[in-house]
Amino acid sequence: MALSKIDVANMLTGVTPVANGGTALSSGFLNGITMADQWRVTADFSNSSGISVISSNWEENDTSFTRIGSVMTQSSGIFTFPETGIYYINFNSYCTYAAETNYNGIHIDGTEDNSSYSPLADGYTNFGGEDGGELAGMNCNAMFDVTNTTNCKVRFTAESSANVTFNGNTDKNRTYATFLRLGDT
Repeated sequence: MALSKIDVANMLTGVTPVANGGTALSSGFLNGITMADQWRVTADFSNSSGISVISSNWEENDTSFTRIGSVMTQSSGIFTFPETGIYYINFNSYCTYAAETNYNGIHIDGTEDNSSYSPLADGYTNFGGEDGGELAGMNCNAMFDVTNTTNCKVRFTAESSANVTFNGNTDKNRTYATFLRLGDT
């Protein structure tokens, strides 16, 4: 009998594997996002020059979102992952400046040894006026393979060439990070 004449639907129980032309899904989105969490900075902070770790005033988003799965934890701005896997990390910040400045930026830094941090992503903006009070937003994102929850961590840093106020808020996201676990490592 020719293969095109075999009635697979009546002969197969379960799901057809992907390798055999199936989807390997019996219903819905199997093994989809198992963890989604969001944290924000609750108060404005200033950065006068250089790069500094955003180490205080972090809270889990509690006004517009309920986490999926396990919670991220943080201590002094160092974030620990609840389980191994491939994570998508998105970091956003808004800032205002008091006088003309050349640039300001945000960074996601990661470590795989719980010690030495390397840049994973950057986001920059410029202010052009001299009067101050302008508002600017920055964004950066990265994929991070968390192979060990003790050693793999991230932190967020702010950078500026002059005095800039990074905006925080306890009721809405102004400077915030989103964590999505996409799948197994």
